[in-house]
Formats: sequence, structure tokens, C-alpha cells
Amino acid sequence: MLRGNRYEYHFFGRAGTQAAIVSEKLGIPTISTGNLLRAAAKAGTKAGLEAKSYMDTGALVPDGTVVAVLKERIAEPDCANGFILDGFPRNIAQAQVLEEMGVNIDLVLSIEVPDEEIMERMSGRRVCLKCGATFHVKNAPSAAGDKCDKCGEPLTIRADDKPETVADRLKVYHEQTESLKDFYGDKGVLALIHGSGIEGTTKLIMAAIEGSVQ
Repeated sequence: MLRGNRYEYHFFGRAGTQAAIVSEKLGIPTISTGNLLRAAAKAGTKAGLEAKSYMDTGALVPDGTVVAVLKERIAEPDCANGFILDGFPRNIAQAQVLEEMGVNIDLVLSIEVPDEEIMERMSGRRVCLKCGATFHVKNAPSAAGDKCDKCGEPLTIRADDKPETVADRLKVYHEQTESLKDFYGDKGVLALIHGSGIEGTTKLIMAAIEGSVQ
């Protein structure tokens, strides 16, 4: 499914950190639909304001809104040699929309993490709304306690990081997104990554990518 020197990868399973690392190694951008939608919401576009109404409650944004934003992004010059999708598609209907858009994914990487660990990681995350710094109450706490140790502003927990919201999203993942493993597995482009720690997981991911382009 390779087309020239353009490589298109998809991560799912709470893989934002790994997507960023691999993006740097390969020199292609990571496209996070969450970041795209937040930027559109901040810009006050029609699609962005619609997305904001859902994100403010922790709900998933409708497919049509996501696709409208994504289409614009992958048409930009920095995607000419490929890109990494982080967080999209999240169900079979969206995967089919990607195919209709002519986006053929070369490799899908599913990072397998227990629900309990995901809950701990996400519900412990804290952000500074002023400077954008991110912390974790257990793994990377701020030296200033409940304030940002970079600018001194109070830290907050985003609506979509609250425990009840994370639990709801995990339920949706198992009901909708998990079926993508069969969808892409049948196409022969799925790699399940059972990593331990950031460096170990990255090594497994890079090995899977190298195998897919041989």
C-alpha cells in the first residue's frame, strides 16, 4: 500500500506520546484530531464551534466535523511525504471515509494498554491554561504543587481527563474503536504493540514500521 515515498501511519490506543516520538524520527507530521479540533474551536470557525460544544462535555465530535478539519490538514505541504494519524479513525465508518478520501494507510499501530493504566495516566494529567505546560500528579508533578512551576498559574484538569469522562471514553473505545483491529487486520496492515515503558515501546514501533516498508 506504499505510494512512492509517501507513508501514512495510524496510531490508536492512547498513543499520543509515541506518535510524537515517531514523527520526529521519520520527519513527518503527527496529525492529532484532538489538537486540530481544539485549534479550530479556538479560531472560532463554524466547524470549530460545533466541535467545542461536544468537547466541553467530553463527548466525541461527530464524524462530519472531524473529516472537514482533517481534509484541510492533510492537503498542506508538510504532509507531502506522509503523516501519522493520532486518534482518527476511531470506528469502521470513519475508516471507510478515509478510504473514500483516497487515504490508504500503510500501517496501523495499536498500542495495547490495560484500562486501569489508561485511567491512571489520563486522570492524573494536569495542564496550565496560560503557558500550555503539562504535568502528571504521579509521573511528572509540578515542583510548585498545584501551580505551574514555569509561570505560577494554577493547574487544572481538562474536562476530557476527568475520571468519569475517561471511563465513558474507554467504554466507547471497546464498543466502537476496538473493531478496527479486525478491519485493518484483514487488510494485513495491523501491528499490535505490547510495549513496556516509552523507550521499549518505541523500539517495537520502529521495528514494525521498518518491516512494513521493506
